[in-house]
Amino acid sequence: MKLCKSISEIINQFKLSLHPEGVWFREIIRSENLVNRNDGQKRNNITSIYYLLCENKRSKWHRVNSSDEIWIYLQGAPLTLYFLDDNNKELRNIRLDSNNPIKIIPSGNWQAARSTGEFKITSCCVGPGFEFKDFEMPRNIDPYLRPSKAIKELI
Repeated sequence: MKLCKSISEIINQFKLSLHPEGVWFREIIRSENLVNRNDGQKRNNITSIYYLLCENKRSKWHRVNSSDEIWIYLQGAPLTLYFLDDNNKELRNIRLDSNNPIKIIPSGNWQAARSTGEFKITSCCVGPGFEFKDFEMPRNIDPYLRPSKAIKELI
């Protein structure tokens, strides 16, 4: 993957690695306190990552099935956050920037994102804490079960 110097510097500064969505991330917080979820599983109370979207890269459609996710703008270009609301039937989007820096995506709702410029750094906080076994991407499920309102290029 070819990167411009400033993006490479950001990746090195924040010690980021590739995420399954094809973007850059690093877990920065995993609470030591545990919570019992409704399904009986124990999870860390909260987890948080740094998340870098470079120009022309997208956060592909995904959902965290048993935890809410909060997106927090940190720096860079504004971010367009897409999500399916009302039981995954209505496509919505919101711009995250310094004037509107935080948005919560409830558990089980599909979401995707795109940077509007060269790069965008956010923090994503998940509670109860994130585990990849709760993470789902539509490209990994039967096409007939994918959300019909999802923007196809983000799958």
